[in-house]
Amino acid sequence: MKFTKMQGLGNDYLYVFGEVPSDIAKLCSKLSDRHFGAGSDGMIYISDSNISDFKMRIFNSDGSEGKMCGNGIRCVGKYLYDKGYTDKTELKIETLSGIKTLKLEISGGKVKAVSVGMGSGKIFDDITLNVLGKDYRLSPVSVGNPHAVIFCKDVNNAPVETVGKIIEKDTHFKDGVNVEFAEIIDEKTIRMRVWERGSGITLACGTGACATVFSAVSKNYVLRNEFITVKLDGGELYILVDEKDDITMRGSAEFVYEGEVYDKA
Repeated sequence: MKFTKMQGLGNDYLYVFGEVPSDIAKLCSKLSDRHFGAGSDGMIYISDSNISDFKMRIFNSDGSEGKMCGNGIRCVGKYLYDKGYTDKTELKIETLSGIKTLKLEISGGKVKAVSVGMGSGKIFDDITLNVLGKDYRLSPVSVGNPHAVIFCKDVNNAPVETVGKIIEKDTHFKDGVNVEFAEIIDEKTIRMRVWERGSGITLACGTGACATVFSAVSKNYVLRNEFITVKLDGGELYILVDEKDDITMRGSAEFVYEGEVYDKA
């Protein structure tokens, strides 16, 4: 099996063009291991689609399947164009959270950046959870997958691992949840860190950045109809929420290396 390792702001996956094998959970867990495998936040399979240009399926490092990955889908666009699967600069990609539209920015015959129409988000009522003796106010948001955004004053020292790990499995979220810790820098800038459902701490989360900006716009913390810079551990994403609550995400995507697996067991 041949794969391509790619990353969007350090959110790295192993990409395969083909159908998902029956033993995907075992395969993904093995290859994602950063000591005994290739090392990644999971695997993304790309294939033909009956309802769009292509289809993607996302598997977290623990083998569980995710509905959507913002950093991952940008890499899918670069993979398909740079490897010659398409010459289109606007693509429709089928995901478990619906069909997403990619706009590819080309320079020197290669994709340099990708904008993704993420659709509309959905805000739920804030909830307060007591975790390890401290109350945390959460803003639940869906952008095709579930998120819980916590606005705080010092995100660099936020308890992302200890608290994020507990909230991910809280009974309020029957399918688990991604947890974002976000600090408002100004009306156009947010600093964010994330605990991803099924993967743990990652350097970036595209859907998490979308959920965070969507929540911040709804609370009038940042501007609507403006690209908001989200500063993540792996770099910057640019998120816009328009007057219809539709979300656009723009960011980079990069190849890391090509690999081949001879024993998938």
